[in-house]
Amino acid sequence: MSKNQTNMVAVVTMCFIFAMISFVTNMAAPFGNIWGNQYEWSRMMGNMMNFAAYLFMGIPASKMLVKVGYKSTTLIAIATGFVGVAIQWISSLSFLGGSAIYVYLLGAFVCGFCVCMLNTVVNPMLNILGGGGNKGNQYIQIGGTFNSLTGTLTPLLTGALIGTVTADTAMSDVAPLLFIAMGVFAVSFVIISLVKIPEPAKERKDVVYESSAWKFRHVLLGALAIFFYVGVEIGIPAQLNFYLADASAKGAGIAVNGAAIGGAIAAVYWLLMMIGRACSSVLSGKVSTKVQLASVSSVAILFILLAIFIPKSATMSLPAYSVDGGFFMASGVPVKALFLVLCGLCTSIMWGAIFNLTVEGLGKYTEQASGIFMVMVVGGGIMPLIQNSIAQSAGYMPSYWLVVAMLAYILYYALLGSRNVNKDIKID
Repeated sequence: MSKNQTNMVAVVTMCFIFAMISFVTNMAAPFGNIWGNQYEWSRMMGNMMNFAAYLFMGIPASKMLVKVGYKSTTLIAIATGFVGVAIQWISSLSFLGGSAIYVYLLGAFVCGFCVCMLNTVVNPMLNILGGGGNKGNQYIQIGGTFNSLTGTLTPLLTGALIGTVTADTAMSDVAPLLFIAMGVFAVSFVIISLVKIPEPAKERKDVVYESSAWKFRHVLLGALAIFFYVGVEIGIPAQLNFYLADASAKGAGIAVNGAAIGGAIAAVYWLLMMIGRACSSVLSGKVSTKVQLASVSSVAILFILLAIFIPKSATMSLPAYSVDGGFFMASGVPVKALFLVLCGLCTSIMWGAIFNLTVEGLGKYTEQASGIFMVMVVGGGIMPLIQNSIAQSAGYMPSYWLVVAMLAYILYYALLGSRNVNKDIKID
């Protein structure tokens, strides 16, 4: 097989892995509707446990890339994911009683180790295969398109399985999805074990490192940018889902099929992320990463402000889905939900753009920087948890002021913080 053929197989494999990451991650918020009905404190804890794992696994995962290679790290991650999903399924068994919630959180934490390792593999690999720069960003956006595809399907399917959250709703209602996830992990392990993947990190095992990725200012600022970004990406649809599923005056006030409507509309957010990433994968070869990131950050801030200030009484009909009734037009949905959903177009390119700018010009320090980057993905657990706390005390819409602040920092990183001011450090 020629080098170009090998690279193409590697790109396709990385895109598939990208899809798996979103499949596992995006089960947390819909599952939160189930557990939150029994334990209010647990609504965002599954998401928190999933992302908390990044704090512990980011650096070790980057070291694994150098020690055992990209392929072995991927296989270890997939096996870990299978175990994590299996533990979540066990939490649906009735004999566990009140301890079931803790079993579920353990499963979410184990799944977090899986997606951290997969992210540590797929992002630098796609950037390297693209040769860095705008082309590297283009490859990451292509992978991100597949990531958003599963991100669209997961909350849609989960919300449809749940329907309307009642006192009787339990994890057993979504057991089919967990079985599908375990099957995907099992098949993926077999397929990837047979695929040849380039091993650039292994080739650098004997390289002398005179400095460290920690010395690069744009790496540290980029790590903070991704901390906030993942909080934005997860927080926007998660609180929207909760808002629409809440039939009380505090929420959207949708009395019937609120969870299904919330899941379907949140799925549109991820669908728009897929569309945005597909568009960016075409544009990235021509439009700089910095320009793209600055533009979408600005527009996202505008959309959030519109969502905050448009009155709840302004409503419209949006498409939704339920297992019993199929697709239908849900009426009485606040217009503010539309602008929150449109943010998916903006957040779509942020992950790839921030990663691309963070590892730009690092050479042999790329894997180490990827580990630092992944540690800070813990923001996807911490910031939505803080936002949820604000939502519970002050209301769903006021909680989005936190999102505005995080987007403002990402805009700063795009304009100023992403400049590499440490060009004196030897990277070859």
